[in-house]
Order: sequence, then structure tokens, then C-alpha cells
Amino acid sequence: MKVLVIGHGGREHALVWKLAQSPLLSHLYCAPGNAGTAAQAENIPIDSSDIPALVTFAHTHAIDFTVVGPELPLAHGVVDAFHRVGLPVFGPTQAAAQLESSKSFAKTLMQRHGIPTAPFQIFSDPQAADVHIEQRAMPVVVKADGLAAGKGVIVCKTRAEAHHAVNRIMRGRVFGDAGDRIVIEDFLPGEEVSFFALSDGVHLVPLPLSQDHKAVFDRDEGPNTGGMGAYSPTPVTDSTLCQHMMDTILQPVVNALAAEGRPFQGVLYAGLMLVAGRPYVLEFNVRFGDPEAQVILPRLESDILPLLVATTDGTLDRIRPRWRPEAAVCVVMASGGYPEAYERGRRIWGIEEAEQVPGVVVFHAGTAHRDGHVVTDGGRVLGVTALAPDLRQAIAQAYQAVHTITWEGVHYRRDIGGRALHSG
Repeated sequence: MKVLVIGHGGREHALVWKLAQSPLLSHLYCAPGNAGTAAQAENIPIDSSDIPALVTFAHTHAIDFTVVGPELPLAHGVVDAFHRVGLPVFGPTQAAAQLESSKSFAKTLMQRHGIPTAPFQIFSDPQAADVHIEQRAMPVVVKADGLAAGKGVIVCKTRAEAHHAVNRIMRGRVFGDAGDRIVIEDFLPGEEVSFFALSDGVHLVPLPLSQDHKAVFDRDEGPNTGGMGAYSPTPVTDSTLCQHMMDTILQPVVNALAAEGRPFQGVLYAGLMLVAGRPYVLEFNVRFGDPEAQVILPRLESDILPLLVATTDGTLDRIRPRWRPEAAVCVVMASGGYPEAYERGRRIWGIEEAEQVPGVVVFHAGTAHRDGHVVTDGGRVLGVTALAPDLRQAIAQAYQAVHTITWEGVHYRRDIGGRALHSG
């Protein structure tokens, strides 16, 4: 099969890396890709937002199957465009992708169908939001309605912080049109987990749970990012709790979307908060997480390609993936200044040495080739992932590899996976 992966981040490199191992594969492309995907796929200089060019490329090159990585092209209807010309593609339609592209849509869907989530209100007027803040207890969570690269969720401990969040999002428009509306919801204290499942519109296949580290600094301090690291499995969950989450959250939302004429095919990502052992939905995403993909995909023992194809042809109930028992840990190495302003073009040293550490794969995210060298080309630059018999060893091996890599201004958290050891 000739396969095209759309995207250029760490998640897409992890998908390329796993797809490249499939015996069904004849040729692998990545558009636009990065310096890491170039080692396993042929990078194609088409931006992931250029839907007409992607469709033309897939059609003229007789691509058998396309895998969409990031959320923006899904929100803009790339799957619908491929469907219109009869091209098989992995991912939800634009209508189903609203589950991620509009937080207000997701919250009202959950409210209509009795799916557990925090109490909330939706605002399109910043003055009305400010009045609401004055009338309620703190803390609250203020969320931009649209896509904001994982940075549009602000936990506010005081009214002043909540007003500031409203001002930044709605008046300052730091997230552009994504801030036309906001959701203000109750803060839920607890342990956060990421639960992914593949869906063919009817059937679901759960993937191993993982936990992300969203804040930019150690001890979960500082602003939220797209994710600074992840680990899998999670010591705070067990098979009984996983089944409960499937029965009360993931299957109901798939059923709800189907009932409302938006059948969901692809990977469903539920960001959940465990409050006194009970799961509540913080948000839904409609694609593999980043960096969660970098710890889930290395644990997949079986071929990923038949699994992805089965989500598009309604045969997911016939496939049972095999998973490795080992633990995986990913440490994200970022450009200094991320998630705010940062510089590009810094030469990176030590990637080859890092991959000599047992069990380590270095997934590229914001990288490019320049003058024969790998340089930084984004906020999150690398995802250093280690697979080992247990989490403690995986953490040690990941950081051993991280310490061999450097560039000017490099930043990474030094406590990735630490809370798992404490929980365990």
C-alpha cells in the first residue's frame, strides 16, 4: 500500500515510524514532514492546511490510504474533501471534528446526552462573562471555544485571574477567532488521564491509557503547552475503571454523534479528570495526542495499518491489537521561551548518541534540515521516548538520552513521570 501521512509534528513522526514497520507498506509519504520523518518517509512540501493540494497529490500518486495527524485540517474538512473524490482516509469528517474544534459544541452535546462533565456556561460577550465571574466561587476554568494548539485552557484561582483570562482571549484575541466564544466551567480537582479509542462509527477499540504533562515548568507550574511529556501505562487506573469510562463516556459520545448525523470514524481522545475515582470529561480531541502518541504507538506490538484501515471500513470489531507490557516515557525538549515567543534555526547536537541508549527513539517535532544539519524549527522540537520493563527504568533511560542532546536555549521538564512513581 502507498500511504500518505499529513502533518509535521512529533505525533506524525511517531505515526510514520510505526507505519514504516508494516509489511503491507510499499511507499510512505509525509506532507510536509520534518527532519525526522525524512528518515522513514518521502517528505512532500505541501502544508497540512493546503487541502486542495493534498487531494491532488493523493489522486495523482494513487495513494491507497491517507492518515491525518493534526486537528486543523480535520476541522477544515480534509476528510470530506478526500471522500468527495473517493480516496480512503483516516480521520473524522468536519461535522464530527466539531467535538474538538468547538468546546461549546462538545459541552452541549455532553449535556444533552448525560455524559459526565463539569458544569459550565458559554459566553460570546466579554462583559457578560465578567459579570458571571463576579457572581461565582473560584477557582474556574476559562476556555477558548476554538482550536488554540493546546494553549486555550486557563485555570483561574482568583477572580482577577479569570477576568484577565477573559480579557486576553476575547478582547486581546490572543487565540484569534478561537476566542470569539468562551466556556467558563467549574474547576475539577483530581488526577488527569488521556484515554484514546479507535472508532469505526459503531465499534470502539480502546488504546492504553497515558498521562500528559501540560504545564511548561516542573511541578506543573507555568502556562499550559501542547504537552511537555507523557507516560504509559497509568498507575491511577485499572481495567474496571477503563471499562467504566468506555461504558459511560466513549461509547455514549460515539452513539450521540451517530444519532445526530455525525458518525465518528478515527481516533477519539478523551481528556478525563478522575474526581474521587469517578471520571469527568475535560475535553474531547479527534486525533492522536501529542505527546501521548509517542508513548502509545511504541507499545503497539501488532501492525498499525490494518487497525487504521478497519476504522474507515467498519470492521474494527474484527481486529484485536496486541500491546507490549513495557512502559513508555516521552520527554519533550522545547525551544527556550515556548509556549510564548522562541527562536528557530538553532543547530541540534546529540540525536544519534541519544538513540544509542537502549529502548530510546527520538521523535522529531519542530525540526528541519539546514546546511546539512538538523536545526530547531518550532516550539516543541523533539520527543525523546524510552521503552523499558517499568516506568522507573523508562524515565531513567529517557533522561539519559535527553542529557546527550543540546542546542542553544533548550528547555525541558525534569520531572516527567515523577507523579506516576508517587502514585504507584
